[in-house]
Amino acid sequence: MKKVGLVLSGCGVMDGSEIHESVLALLAIDRASAEAVCLAPNIKQLQVVNHLTGEPDEGAVRNVLNESARIARGKIRDIAHIKTEEIDALIFPGGWGAAKNLCTFANEAEKCAVNPDVEKLVKAMFAAGKPIGFICIAPAICAKILGEHGVKLTIGNDKSTVHKLTAMGAKHQNSTVGDIVVDEKNRVVSTPAYMLAKRISEASIGIDALVNAVLKMTDKRVPAKAEA
Repeated sequence: MKKVGLVLSGCGVMDGSEIHESVLALLAIDRASAEAVCLAPNIKQLQVVNHLTGEPDEGAVRNVLNESARIARGKIRDIAHIKTEEIDALIFPGGWGAAKNLCTFANEAEKCAVNPDVEKLVKAMFAAGKPIGFICIAPAICAKILGEHGVKLTIGNDKSTVHKLTAMGAKHQNSTVGDIVVDEKNRVVSTPAYMLAKRISEASIGIDALVNAVLKMTDKRVPAKAEA
């Protein structure tokens, strides 16, 4: 059975993983007869947001790994302890946690930094020629780490965000909500999901396609660096 690492960033669209996107990805992985291996960094969240009011919960402190365990039903691993040999592919759901906790894109845009353990795993998967999928705003992580390789990706069509991604070296392709963009050379797949989706059913179309495309790529492993 193929194993797909699913990198979570907390629990909740405003300060962690987008829950719908995460669950849709889990469902698509399971329906494809693969196994999801949930991962998250064991770090403090950048902030905690009250999802009822949309306002920061001043003084509240939460841990990304602990919060992500809510989505994973407790079955989750510290991303620092996973090895590329244990998984066949990697997928990042969106949510502001991807841009606040996994990297600093939310506050620093193209000058952002990526969590060291996240960056290490992405680079290792890339070097091994194993496919990686990025959903919603998560392509910002991809642009920062793999922009130097001219990676092709999409976040939809938001001009401001596109400008920031291209400033990091990524080649952006505008897309509609159900589209995926496949970079065969760099073995990266992306879809806009809730960057454009108005309904969960709309988000599911692109996420299903992304998961299937990522899994299809695992059938032929060609190290990306060898193709450069």
